[in-house]
Amino acid sequence: MREGYEGTGPGAITPDGCAVELYSRLPIGKEPDIIAAAVPAGARILELGSGVGRMTHPLLERGFTVTAVDESPAMLERVRGARTICSPIESLDAGETFDVVLLASFLVHTGDKEVRRGLLSTCLRHLAPGGSLLIQREGEDYHSNVPRERVDPEGFTARIRSSEPVGDGVHSVHAEYEFPDAIWTQTFLVRPMTREQFEGMLGEAGLSVAEYLTEDRMWVRVVREGEQTGRVVRE
Repeated sequence: MREGYEGTGPGAITPDGCAVELYSRLPIGKEPDIIAAAVPAGARILELGSGVGRMTHPLLERGFTVTAVDESPAMLERVRGARTICSPIESLDAGETFDVVLLASFLVHTGDKEVRRGLLSTCLRHLAPGGSLLIQREGEDYHSNVPRERVDPEGFTARIRSSEPVGDGVHSVHAEYEFPDAIWTQTFLVRPMTREQFEGMLGEAGLSVAEYLTEDRMWVRVVREGEQTGRVVRE
């Protein structure tokens, strides 16, 4: 397990504390529809950090071609119908570029700045000219509205128990998922970022915001700097 990361509960646990069985149970929300509305029909998508394919499978159903990347073989064993690559994101070389690169699950908020630079370098390296990078950010109250819980219609309760500063702008977050027959927990490190910090970080990587796709600004379409024709930044 990586330092600062921990996971508990039935089944295999990945080095960043994710439980394979838990993510196989969690439903997917509106994310595939948000993505489908933001990119060309039939686009070739590189999904970084795909996990068990919760987003992969709905995107395939919508007619996209998806290459799913994850560092966990146990996660990728659950992916069906997509090309899969087992690799850390920051060292990935898929040997081609894609119309769309997808960096979801708040991965851009990783606590390690060097890892974050590696993530964005991989995104840029695999993005075709004129392509889009779609990033999922944390909500603006992610670390202030704590503790909190949400009872899902599928019959489980998701909780953020705590978000505690641990130094250098990094927080340790403790999450819990309670099902009728099992409980999983995950502890992980993240770096909160304001909108200004997020956009500044993108600029350092040679990227810029083309459009905020949702009213809460959690989903963002990002392009290479200099490819901003038709740019729309929703406030």
